[in-house]
Amino acid sequence: MKAMDRREFVKAGAAASGLLLLKSKTAFGYEANSAVRMGLLGCGNRGTSVATAFAKNTAARVVALADIFPDKLALGKAHFDQLNAGLGHAAIEDRLTFHGYEAFMELAHSKDIDMVQISTPPWFHVEHLEAMVDAGKHVYCEKPVGVDVVQAKKALEIARRVKGTQSVDVGFEVRNAPPINAVIEKVKAGALGKIASFTGNYYAPASTEKMAPAGASHDEWRLRNWLWDRALSGDILVEQNIHIIDLCNWVLGAHPLKATATGGRNILTHPGDCWDNYQVIFTYPGDVHMSFASTQFGNAGFSAGLLAFGAKGMAEAPYAGQVRINGESPWNWKDPSGAAASTSGKFAANGDFDDNLALADTEKTRSFIDSITSGRFHNQIADGVESAQSCMLGRMAGLTGREVTWEDLLAHGETYPLGMNINQFG
Repeated sequence: MKAMDRREFVKAGAAASGLLLLKSKTAFGYEANSAVRMGLLGCGNRGTSVATAFAKNTAARVVALADIFPDKLALGKAHFDQLNAGLGHAAIEDRLTFHGYEAFMELAHSKDIDMVQISTPPWFHVEHLEAMVDAGKHVYCEKPVGVDVVQAKKALEIARRVKGTQSVDVGFEVRNAPPINAVIEKVKAGALGKIASFTGNYYAPASTEKMAPAGASHDEWRLRNWLWDRALSGDILVEQNIHIIDLCNWVLGAHPLKATATGGRNILTHPGDCWDNYQVIFTYPGDVHMSFASTQFGNAGFSAGLLAFGAKGMAEAPYAGQVRINGESPWNWKDPSGAAASTSGKFAANGDFDDNLALADTEKTRSFIDSITSGRFHNQIADGVESAQSCMLGRMAGLTGREVTWEDLLAHGETYPLGMNINQFG
């Protein structure tokens, strides 16, 4: 209901033109009734989808774009110019479009931008996060916060430099999906009694190849197909499956102490090196276990979610299907609009799901902008790092074929070099 109240509050504050405007000069130090000026770093599918949610549902206005590739930048500008026109806003000025590897620094140094959305390949997240935080920007950074232990430790250093007048959010939008948020809050409040175990899954179709221009180098092909590359993405466990592990961490308020895992690359034959399946057993404090399985190959369908088992019953939090609690105190999520629960969710490569996550991006982006305009600033870096390292723990257990403890992971100092001279993309 808090999510619904917030949505009604934002609607009530909308101007007659449909623009959502700031109420105070204190948020940025310039005149009231000015929109939050937003720069998008990374104009791919996911970046465009989230930035569109910001533009349609919040006081943010997309005024700047940056991407390493000129063709992606051009596609982004065409999309947001059309979107802005429909919202009654001006087109993005050419001087606020930047391409090349150092484009992120242009966003960081621009005085025309208040916040930056980081939607680049995960290997670059921490570097880009540091630039934006040090420049005093508000930052919405997609998960994961780092692909290895070295990057995660760096991110924690950056977290300590976030000013009290900055908001930094990590893209765990599943937490904001109203049905899933509601059931998780009930479990955290004790609806299941003592928690015994969890089962989680993320079965997804294979990602498709992104074609590089004729004559492109292998490095460019890697960047365009970063989902296939372990160094660039963190592998499927860290890049995609992290949403489910994050929900488990959220319920327990803790990270796993150790993990064992199996998996491999049994189906995929493309030139990438990510595994196409994982099976992981995480052990949390109190000897609570989570059994997690994932696949990313073929196109046999899609299923993702978390089950929690406790002394008083079981809670179900699927991406599609009934969100409910069975046991001593049965409960079913009921959409305030009266809409029936989606029973057959479809995979959305850009994260824009139409099932139980239909409002996830809407509520997440509104919550972030509200933290800025209200002065109740967020700093979610540490939580983002904890969930990323939890997935790294499972990945290391799988790759080494042995049990790995949290201390083992941190002591190892695991790192994944980029393996290319990024300065060639000028």
